Amino acid sequence: MSKRSSLPSAHDVARLAGVSQAAVSRAFTPGASIAAGTRDKVVAAAKALGYRPNLLARSLIKGRSGIVGVVIGNPRYPFFQAALDALSTRLSQVGKHILVYTADENAIVDAHVEELLKYRVDAVLLLAASLSPAMTDQCRAEDVPVISFGRSPPPPASLPSVVGDNAAGAAKIAEHMLEQGYRRLALIAGTPDTSSSREREAGFVEHLVAEGLPPPERAVGYFRREAAFAAARSLLARRPRPEAIFCANDDMALAAIEVARFEFGLEIGRELGVAGFDDIEQASWRSFDLTTYSLPVMPMVDLTVGILLDEAQPALAAPAVVQGALLVRGSTQRS
Repeated sequence: MSKRSSLPSAHDVARLAGVSQAAVSRAFTPGASIAAGTRDKVVAAAKALGYRPNLLARSLIKGRSGIVGVVIGNPRYPFFQAALDALSTRLSQVGKHILVYTADENAIVDAHVEELLKYRVDAVLLLAASLSPAMTDQCRAEDVPVISFGRSPPPPASLPSVVGDNAAGAAKIAEHMLEQGYRRLALIAGTPDTSSSREREAGFVEHLVAEGLPPPERAVGYFRREAAFAAARSLLARRPRPEAIFCANDDMALAAIEVARFEFGLEIGRELGVAGFDDIEQASWRSFDLTTYSLPVMPMVDLTVGILLDEAQPALAAPAVVQGALLVRGSTQRS
């Protein structure tokens, strides 16, 4: 095997382009101030020589890797897939890159974060995942911000978080169902120890009770389609059966529609109302036409990236709540 020839350096690019090495560095630094003509000369010289900037070496000099570590606990759920895609795009626009680890939903992901710290990540984002207090303190000691996206961290954690308005959204769904004339209502809850499931259930139940109705029949779907199939069967087999079911996310609502339609022969909307939460892409498909509460992914992502880039952010912060919108579709139309 022939020995690999030495790679071109920034000095080689500078000499060919007729500029300083500082200009080469600025040309490959996102957001750096450099004249367009100078940048073009540097890029052309780099292409001719086959030069690529050494990001690892640059990170060692700066003490920052430019990498944001992401741990996602529910990678199959479309809402988090969309959020991850938007985060990748938004972070690349500000010169950051992402390193993604997947984990079991709601898992304590200390081992993953320990690995991310070895890469000297600039920050850690948690999507449907949690850290132990000890690992949270370790990140803080190493000056690595940790931000929770989509869910508030469980106590005693004290992390910045960006969430949707879960309670208000669920209350709007309850209000809409009552306006449609549904009275025997049921709920398929998510994972009980998550903030999003607790808040959505509380918002739905409290609105019903305030309107003089009893609390809804309840089953648990753990935010998973498979578990939601069983939960829907359990609710629909009861007598009298519910007139409408609110599901704490869209995946479970789609599962409830399938069970109601194909196993119980019910007409969705007229004979059984079904609503979800999040507004994943499949919710708008004609085969489901699902009423749901839409969480605005891009505003949530923009707010998350803003917190990440704010070096003066406080160690303790209340959840940043982003308003969504009720989307009424055919799955809750009785006529």
